[in-house]
Amino acid sequence: MRILHTMLRVGDLERSIKFYTEVLGMRLLRKNDYPDGRFTLAFVGYDSEDKAAVLELTHNWDTKEYNLGDAYGHIAVEVEDAYAACDAVKERGGNVTRAAGPMRHGTTVIAFVTDPDGYKIEFIQRKP
Repeated sequence: MRILHTMLRVGDLERSIKFYTEVLGMRLLRKNDYPDGRFTLAFVGYDSEDKAAVLELTHNWDTKEYNLGDAYGHIAVEVEDAYAACDAVKERGGNVTRAAGPMRHGTTVIAFVTDPDGYKIEFIQRKP
């Protein structure tokens, strides 16, 4: 068994695709409209779906925003350099909500950014 994807409901699909591809550097792997169901699915990731887990961005055509609730945590992404990754996100218009630095009560360097719908993405700096 392996994890295939994580689904996120998004209010503006093109805005979300732009964030994940242009700000976080993922690739748009596939996108399909389902007119009878009034939704579109877009899959984004750093590698192909047969090699890595990806994100499924689900856009329900009649819903512009969602209440994230308090159960969702975050998506974690490993980065070479969390400080440089945060700088790149800022340069590309993204929102860094916790600057890179050692985690509280530990030494792992982390940071947090949010996507256009408010979903949290944690950067975890790769250890040498």
